[in-house]
Amino acid sequence: MRKEYMMTPGPTPVPSEILLSQARPMFHHRTPAFTELLVSIEEGLKYVFQTKNDVLIFASSGTGVMESSIANLLSSGDKVICCSNGKFGDRLIKINEAYGTDIVKLEYDWDQVVKPEDIKRELDANPDVKAVYVVQSETSTGILNDVRAIGRIVRDYDAVLVVDSITGIGAVECKTDEWNLDIVMTGSQKGLMMPPGLACVAVSDKAWAAAEKSKLPKFYFSWKKAADSLHKPAPTTPFTPPVSLIVGLGEAIKLMRREGLENIIKRHAVLAEAARQGLEAMGLKLFAPVEGRGSAVTPVWVPDGVDGGKFVKLLKEKYGITIAGGQDHLKGRIFRIGHLGYFDKFDIMTTLAGVEMTLLELGYPITLGIGIQAAERVFMEN
Repeated sequence: MRKEYMMTPGPTPVPSEILLSQARPMFHHRTPAFTELLVSIEEGLKYVFQTKNDVLIFASSGTGVMESSIANLLSSGDKVICCSNGKFGDRLIKINEAYGTDIVKLEYDWDQVVKPEDIKRELDANPDVKAVYVVQSETSTGILNDVRAIGRIVRDYDAVLVVDSITGIGAVECKTDEWNLDIVMTGSQKGLMMPPGLACVAVSDKAWAAAEKSKLPKFYFSWKKAADSLHKPAPTTPFTPPVSLIVGLGEAIKLMRREGLENIIKRHAVLAEAARQGLEAMGLKLFAPVEGRGSAVTPVWVPDGVDGGKFVKLLKEKYGITIAGGQDHLKGRIFRIGHLGYFDKFDIMTTLAGVEMTLLELGYPITLGIGIQAAERVFMEN
């Protein structure tokens, strides 16, 4: 028998309390019991997102609410600024292209951060821009973009700021209202510690005003339908929700409230620092620049002489540790260790041990235990 470790940036491990809660007997979603649950979850999501505004829930992955942010905010031909320094910034561009918007692309190498001053320049040059799209925590590269600085800029323009925080919420600081973030999106299988299948989006007053002018088609992903149902005397959802996932989300929010958002953010920062120092102690080179490293995922260059595909495969098949490889042009060139959600210090040390043994087996010269020692020092200091 072998214990499996899932160290990917989504899906992420699910606490037993959440798993067990979803095994409860099914109940109908048009009942007082469901309304009571939904109301408590809504208050909890406002706490997690740090907002006073509605947080709408959809039965989809994060890509669903990414699409909803276009369908509900824009009309065909509207001009938008899309920032991309990774695969999910690219996805925002592709969804906008599918809906026929006029895209001003701010594209960067995948090891660079989005520059807020570039957004200001394009807003000044394009006063008709309706929305600015940016990823806060780029899952494909581990880079954290400064959405706080971007929020300070966009608040002074008519444009709405749309933030993909799918691997940000519950892992890094994201103060939706204080930072002037109009739309913030996440998915359940990340920092919320849930199975895949739910996505949430916080919507500001400025965004609702823009949504009133939108002429793009929308039905299932209609924010208005979701909000109207939420504001009924007995709050509910417009369509049949994944009831068991909703129950699990309620349990996840309880766990997050118990730990406290500030403690959650600190825990993730410590886990990320331990992973980084452990990997660097092995002689490995981190992918993300120092000024743009987030706490959700640590990407690492595959060392010379090591087959990146074999490394990820051997780590899983022999040692039971699943990590993520690189995406698109970085496939086989980097590997990614996720540590957002239900992780603690021993998950990091176990993974570092597996990385050391796998690298040694593939011919990379390494002193066993050197990465673990570096990680232990970080944990002892925090």
